[in-house]
Amino acid sequence: MASEIMTLNMGPQHPSTHGVLRLVVELDGEVIQKITPHIGYLHRGIEKLSEHRTYHQALPLTDRMDYLAPMHNNLGYVLAVEKLLGIEVPERAETIRVIMAELTRLKSHLVWIACHALDIGAMTVFIYAFREREKIMELYEMVSGARMTSNYFRVGGLSRDLPAGFESAVQEILDTFPGHFDTYEGLLTKNTIWLQRTIGNGVISADDAIDFGISGPALRGSGVDFDLRRDLPYSGYEKYDFKVPVGENCDTFDRYKVRLVEMREAVKIIDQAMKRLKPGPILADAPQVCYPPKESVYNSIEGLIHHFKIASEGFPVPEGEVYQGVENPKGELGYYMVSDGGSKPYRMRVRPPSFVNLGAIEKMAKGSMIADLVAVIGTLDIVLGEIDR
Repeated sequence: MASEIMTLNMGPQHPSTHGVLRLVVELDGEVIQKITPHIGYLHRGIEKLSEHRTYHQALPLTDRMDYLAPMHNNLGYVLAVEKLLGIEVPERAETIRVIMAELTRLKSHLVWIACHALDIGAMTVFIYAFREREKIMELYEMVSGARMTSNYFRVGGLSRDLPAGFESAVQEILDTFPGHFDTYEGLLTKNTIWLQRTIGNGVISADDAIDFGISGPALRGSGVDFDLRRDLPYSGYEKYDFKVPVGENCDTFDRYKVRLVEMREAVKIIDQAMKRLKPGPILADAPQVCYPPKESVYNSIEGLIHHFKIASEGFPVPEGEVYQGVENPKGELGYYMVSDGGSKPYRMRVRPPSFVNLGAIEKMAKGSMIADLVAVIGTLDIVLGEIDR
């Protein structure tokens, strides 16, 4: 009997797309034949906007891309500018950056497991994971004053030192989170419905994953042993001992297991970083780039003028071009920066992991049932603000 292809619009407002993503799906019965993603609903032109702001002023544009990993977005940007400037940040600032980056990885993965489980029908994990995420949100507020779109890193270091009570709050996370991960695994890993919805679904081979440029947990779930923190280290990651998990079956269940192990490894890295944390400066010795201490700004006219000139005029950056990638919770987030010697980026181009990973959705879902598409979107863990930029 001849079949008829049905075209179905999924989104741009759909609970499983976690943002304004529109997928035009062509179906033969309930079987997916083709998927065409439509994006751009959140386009703000941040790459072009950055060309009209000083390097300090462009920084807040980056934490708006991925609202689940703002400090990772900031980290890649400040590392790229510091590479152009040729400056190194003090060890204390570098260690704090690693702590906040790994806390951000935990925060992002907690939202992923909460929403991914809810999409497939497991509501309890959603409630538990958001309870744990709240602990990290409180730390975000403690160091930066904001729970979302936080802006704490600066070119040359940090905006301020760690506040009182930070270390004890982190220690509570180190003590309690491994037990929470056991709870998630107890609820999901042998759950019959979870297994049926994830095993064999969203398969993409290692070769295809590399061809599509997939990175992060989605790549490692296909068995590719690559992690920027270990293979192209930055911020001193080469000093930390951690395992890079990989999958074997290249499916949604393997990517679930990879992210769970990554959360446990993030806790280990934070524990090592807390033990390495020593007193010291948090800004590089580069007064032409870094803002002066607040005490100087509030109590001396020289400090006030210094702050005003950097805030309003910026600082010149030597001519050149660099690329800096960081291991974002979703994959490789990269910044390509070009300087013409002025105080504003001549060109800034972002390599967003969610955008690149989304490109493989048809490869992963073609031939599956339409109901399984929800699980494939969840396993890619995309954020539309980063895709559209």
